[in-house]
Amino acid sequence: MYDIRLVKLVNGDMVLGKWDQDKGLIQDPAVLQTIPTQQGGVQMLLLPFGYPFDQNIEGEIDQRHVIFQYKTVPEELKTKYLEATTNLTLSAPGGLRNLGGMGGGVSDFSKFLKK
Repeated sequence: MYDIRLVKLVNGDMVLGKWDQDKGLIQDPAVLQTIPTQQGGVQMLLLPFGYPFDQNIEGEIDQRHVIFQYKTVPEELKTKYLEATTNLTLSAPGGLRNLGGMGGGVSDFSKFLKK
């Protein structure tokens, strides 16, 4: 599993990325931006660090540019980051329990195969 960290850079950006202790780098950095909502709250947005010129979350940031490291990263934020970097949808433990809809799980997989 990746060591996902949330840090603040010297320029003020909040960045989420994979921490590489050996190299002293944050790999695949994503900028975390907060956007006010009409209801008075905020919405969080993950963007590639190089946005708008880079559309993919990739690259590296040296740890010398980090001014602050957050002690914890919310699990939901980690999940959204991993989904964005891997193009996979992640599920919480037990989250696939109701895959088959009402009445339990899928028991006959043959109906999904082409004949």
